[in-house]
Amino acid sequence: MSKAIKKVVLAYSGGLDTSIIVKWLQETYQCEVVTYTADVGQGEEVEPARAKAEAMGIKEIYIDDLREEFVRDFVFPMFRANTIYEGEYLLGTSIARPLISKRLIEVANETGADAISHGATGKGNDQVRFELGAYALKPGVEVIAPWREWDLNSREDLMAYAAKHGIEVDTKKGSKKSAYSMDANLLHISYEGDILEDPWNEAEEDMWRWSVSPEKAPDKATYIEIGYEKGDPVSLNGEALSPATMLETLNKLGGDNGIGRDDIVENRFVGMKSRGCYETPGGTIMLKAHRAMESLTLDREVMHLKDELMPRYAKMIYNGFWWSPEREMMQEMIDASQKHVNGTVRLKLYKGNVMVVGRKSETDSLFDESIATFEDDKGSYDQKDAAGFIKLNALPRSLSENSEPTTEKLNLAIFSLNYR
Repeated sequence: MSKAIKKVVLAYSGGLDTSIIVKWLQETYQCEVVTYTADVGQGEEVEPARAKAEAMGIKEIYIDDLREEFVRDFVFPMFRANTIYEGEYLLGTSIARPLISKRLIEVANETGADAISHGATGKGNDQVRFELGAYALKPGVEVIAPWREWDLNSREDLMAYAAKHGIEVDTKKGSKKSAYSMDANLLHISYEGDILEDPWNEAEEDMWRWSVSPEKAPDKATYIEIGYEKGDPVSLNGEALSPATMLETLNKLGGDNGIGRDDIVENRFVGMKSRGCYETPGGTIMLKAHRAMESLTLDREVMHLKDELMPRYAKMIYNGFWWSPEREMMQEMIDASQKHVNGTVRLKLYKGNVMVVGRKSETDSLFDESIATFEDDKGSYDQKDAAGFIKLNALPRSLSENSEPTTEKLNLAIFSLNYR
């Protein structure tokens, strides 16, 4: 550190890592600790975090309800791009970090803190996400990352430190082993560690918290209708809902029907592969519904361009570049594409599956039944026109066929060279 640290704002969840970090910061830096807890939909974790911080002598405790802002300004913009990382991950953890970084800097400015701190490990992506966000919003800010400084190199070391200092942490019933490393917000809940560290091991059924297994889901399908305005879901079954309430309700509907479980091995930005399990019931429904709405209302080339750019956009969010100029530039393009994404999608939820069974738009549908019909189209589409279309598209192939040497010519040339 370039200067003495007197006050630090810690991103605090009340879990194992950050509870220990409070004590470690106090001992190591002899500084005052301000805890900052963002309520982004983790629910029951919030008030216990306050109680734990108070028990550790923390005087300045910040807890913000960011649920509406999180969904409105981060989740929804991301879903306008149909964002998915490596074909599977809906970026539930990644998308929460930019907002938390933003508030950490704001609280540091408000309290006059010298630095910020986080509980992300030196092996993970979150250290990058938190710090890239912090540096983008306040260049030169001091960041303390305990996992890169201390000698507590395993979760068992953490448990021993907690026991030595009388820090209360959650453990599995009847076991001295630490619980899964979990991260929850309104978009998802993730699970890492414990038996999941072997990618061959199946996750235990009692690990999952938000969803029933597809086998135990109801035998009767649930039908829902989601209304869209400019690419965002705004109503459910005809009832207008706020962004956070929309996602919360879809989480419940999806979880009840066994939707949204994923078991993934992903490529971390820091270079290693990592196995994690995720529950994203509401996000799984929203992704399917949004694509269905776009299929009806979006121009073909705009849609294809979005699909080509989406992996780059997803990688930027995954790697922590939400506050970068390139992500903001791409967001403007994505948002512009959503002007006509208005209408309603009907979905069928059944035993882990999300099926689109209807879509309509009174104002922006590009679907013309009179042209697409297999019946008599009354002259709306002249099928003879297709012949010219095909010939024009075949022209480059025809030209290249005439200009490229034949196999016989190539063989003759090779023979001539060999016996020159």
